[in-house]
Amino acid sequence: MKFIHAADIHLDSPLTGLSAYADAPTELLRTATREAFSNLVRAAVDEQVDFVIIAGDLYDGNWKDYNTGVFFAREMGRLSAAGIPAFIVYGNHDAENEMTKRLSLPPNVIAFGSHHAHTHRIESLKVALHGQSFRQAATTDNLAVTYPAPLAGWFNIGVLHTAHASYAPCTLAELVAKGYDYWALGHVHEFAVLHTDPWVVFPGNLQGRHVRECGARGAVIVTVEDGHITALERLFSDVLRWQRLEVDVSAAADLAAAVQCVAGALGHLIESQISDRPVALRVTLCGRSGAHGDLFGNEARLRAEVVAIAAALGGGRVWIEKVRVETTAPLDAAAVRARGDAIADLQALLDHAPADQDLIAGLTDELRQLADRAPHELAALLPELDAIRRGELGALVTAVIPGLVAHLIKAD
Repeated sequence: MKFIHAADIHLDSPLTGLSAYADAPTELLRTATREAFSNLVRAAVDEQVDFVIIAGDLYDGNWKDYNTGVFFAREMGRLSAAGIPAFIVYGNHDAENEMTKRLSLPPNVIAFGSHHAHTHRIESLKVALHGQSFRQAATTDNLAVTYPAPLAGWFNIGVLHTAHASYAPCTLAELVAKGYDYWALGHVHEFAVLHTDPWVVFPGNLQGRHVRECGARGAVIVTVEDGHITALERLFSDVLRWQRLEVDVSAAADLAAAVQCVAGALGHLIESQISDRPVALRVTLCGRSGAHGDLFGNEARLRAEVVAIAAALGGGRVWIEKVRVETTAPLDAAAVRARGDAIADLQALLDHAPADQDLIAGLTDELRQLADRAPHELAALLPELDAIRRGELGALVTAVIPGLVAHLIKAD
């Protein structure tokens, strides 16, 4: 037999980090989690699997309207037409107390109850699935210890949404000792095989939703022969992937040279790693660079340059999520003070700026007006705006000073 183990679908969860940009793939961002789920269902039908398991967080919390539930029912109808049942436990995002809207489930969908652990049997396959859904999002009880004993002579699967130390906490030793053949886990968004005898598996989430969820995403397909697992393969369902690209611009003397470094690195990435799926890419410039002063204050132009490179080289497959400048100046503060000129005097003055309460208060008054007028979309992209509103500018001033000094030296 074969079955698919998926988790953390987060249907209709928004993809974040690109929507504020004019060149963003808006429609793809809006429908990505649905498309990924449709890909999963298509694979289940094509592979003629015997059943599908969803180990929690099918939804992303309470529905905005019933369209989310209608979409799920339609996809389950495709499984039903192929004779494939689906077994679901609800996790912290779709716990009973999180959801005020529900629709009746299609008959091929079997949801585990939340009051106690329960066993569902597939008689024709001699498969026993044991599981329990969350009643509350903040479920901190160890649910695994209450799961029933395995059925002798059957293939036993435990379906559990767990974060080990927080949500439904448990230990790997407890899972192994239960005597099941396979643990279908959910909640952790990274693919992980924690144990192989028995198998204890996190399939990861179905679609990366932001730059902290980089790389290929999907489910796993498990093959069982004579009561033993003979193969576990990753099944990729994502429609857009997030990646990071770090570019060392230490050799660059100015902004133009830094852009050329990015072009080279981006070209290599596209040739060697970009798949047929679109990619949302975060580019970070790093290194002790002579271009540091040029890059200071030129973030908008830099991003436009990088976007143009991605458009030229990527063939519509690469969108730039963000361009970050994490370079450092060629001269540190001590070296600048040793110059013995006006810029050295300025450096000495600026050394005390982060602790100057009057200066910080004045800057806060000036910048807070700007921060308060900033649109919500911009606030999500610039966490510095929150620091301005809170009047916590010390770290921001400290971060700005090297770039300012380097810029002045460059212009000198």
